[in-house]
Amino acid sequence: MSLSEKDKARIKGFFSLVADQAKDIGHQTLARTLVVYPQTKVYFAHWKDLSPNSPNVKKHGYTVVKGVIDSVDLIDNLNDGLLNLSELHAFRLRIDPANFKILNSNLQIVLAMMYPAEFTPQVHVSVDKYLALLCMGLCEKYR
Repeated sequence: MSLSEKDKARIKGFFSLVADQAKDIGHQTLARTLVVYPQTKVYFAHWKDLSPNSPNVKKHGYTVVKGVIDSVDLIDNLNDGLLNLSELHAFRLRIDPANFKILNSNLQIVLAMMYPAEFTPQVHVSVDKYLALLCMGLCEKYR
């Protein structure tokens, strides 16, 4: 799978639009993930509070979404650009790569809810392809 120039333009435009809401997007995305997919809580067992409004959920959600937004700058070379994150998730954190897809689905739901006019079908398709490529980049060291 690859991104066309139109896809790249849509992705860059859309994520530049939503970047200033990264904290809220991240918070809602991670909170939704932990509630709807409780099996993901295992990776955060060291947190005392896993409730949707906990400071840790808010902070880590922001970290994740900021990473997604920042990775737009790496759009032409995601695998190399995400190598350190791939190593971290594969070897140190030992995150099941299926969780990247779960998070991506929840991110798209939040984006659609927060930006109903801007998250057009065309933007949705481009963002979906981009997030799939992002997942593949994060999974590079799992192979």
